[in-house]
Amino acid sequence: MHHPYVRRVARALLIAAIAASSAACATVTRGTSQAWTVQTDPVGATVKTTAGFACDATPCTFKMPRKSEFDVTITKAGYKTVNTRVTHQTAGAGAAGMAGNVIVGGLIGIGVDAASGATQDIVPNPLVVKLEPDVPVMASADAPAATAATPAAN
Repeated sequence: MHHPYVRRVARALLIAAIAASSAACATVTRGTSQAWTVQTDPVGATVKTTAGFACDATPCTFKMPRKSEFDVTITKAGYKTVNTRVTHQTAGAGAAGMAGNVIVGGLIGIGVDAASGATQDIVPNPLVVKLEPDVPVMASADAPAATAATPAAN
């Protein structure tokens, strides 16, 4: 027969192990980074981000922190440059992971998930851009000719 003290210690250790293993549900199940993709029509555009990521020809995919916020510049010869903002929002799966923390009582896990960004998703993802041709503005042949100033009458 086991001593009651040993049972209480074993039980406390088991509860602590369960709490620790579920403390950061979204961090464990979703991770703190995700694949983010840029697609353009037509393909082959250059992508540069203020987060330090770049590629020479779309489509391209980057592994980025889930809580990223950055600007994107997309260029291709013969097309207008596109500048856009990418941010993050709480994801459905991230909210479920956070709820798992609440149910189990993992206040530490809630803090870890919030700080790590594991509850977030990058948006838009994928970033899909239809490039517009860069047509130079030319003077029209139908434009009225400039009128010369006439001398003032005496």
